[in-house]
Amino acid sequence: MRAAQARRHERGDGLQRDPAAQARAFADIGFPWLHVVDLDGAFAGASRNGAAVEAILAATSMKVQLGGGIRSLEAIEAWLDKGIARVILGTIAVRDPALVRSAAARFPGRIAVGIDARGGKVAVEGWAEASELTAVDLAKKFEDAGVAAIIYTDIDRDGILKGLNIPSTLELAAAVSIPVIASGGLASMDDIDRLLQPDCAILDGAITGRALYDGRLDPAAALAKIAEFRKSRVE
Repeated sequence: MRAAQARRHERGDGLQRDPAAQARAFADIGFPWLHVVDLDGAFAGASRNGAAVEAILAATSMKVQLGGGIRSLEAIEAWLDKGIARVILGTIAVRDPALVRSAAARFPGRIAVGIDARGGKVAVEGWAEASELTAVDLAKKFEDAGVAAIIYTDIDRDGILKGLNIPSTLELAAAVSIPVIASGGLASMDDIDRLLQPDCAILDGAITGRALYDGRLDPAAALAKIAEFRKSRVE
């Protein structure tokens, strides 16, 4: 499990109203990364919760990756200059793949592509519109672009706590050399156990959100299990 998730304007029983306080809580637990999505920005096509994101950056030294409405080189550079470790490009990856390639070349290791799919087809504009591209087709457009990671979300699983779509995620990871991070539906220790199986070694990590807020997933126990697994692999 690579990152905790904080989606601005998405609530759960355990979600703090203050994004910066929530970020500090995740940092105290021991997460190395924080995954932040500006949902308002995703719909608007431009950042809408900049102040909240800046407060998160000021509150913690965690590595933060940010997506949602970032659709120009100027916006990418501005967020990287503010301290975002990695910018996630989603809709623009479909609309203007050349911009993504330019950004990946200009900012090595700091550009990720977010691929959100429903029924195997990529969705854009905050999931409001469907495209005709498959997740694999889109990922292959950036095979040699220097993209740091692909964050793959199965929309039908996201937020309903029914587990990750492992088959589709592994299919994508096997199709490209770009590291793939799983997202959407991670809900329990059973999902952590599944991610630690040999076939999932191809994945670069996983993101969880709602399960942390409603108490279905004990983050300390999950991180401890992952640490023990990694220790056993070294020994």
